[in-house]
Amino acid sequence: MIPIEYYLALGITLFGVGLYGVMTQRNIIKILMCIEIMLNAVNLNFVAYSSYLHNLDGQVFAMFIIAVAAAEVAVGLAIIVKISRTHGDVDILKLNELKW
Repeated sequence: MIPIEYYLALGITLFGVGLYGVMTQRNIIKILMCIEIMLNAVNLNFVAYSSYLHNLDGQVFAMFIIAVAAAEVAVGLAIIVKISRTHGDVDILKLNELKW
């Protein structure tokens, strides 16, 4: 059996990669992908603790996070498509104000 520390180390690494991506990327689509990586790292930690404690609470939280992440992606991509059609680019440094 793999120790829980390995899962937690992987979760921390994934969260760090996602946080680095959010802080350094200028493309909105890449930022959304990094947010998804961060949410998956949290899910990994929830499931690892759930398995370690022999209950299903962490897995239930992980399912809720997956559902919220799916809704976030749908709304985020709709906003990105609208911005892309309006401005022709999805670079966040070029978008200083959002006008409709």
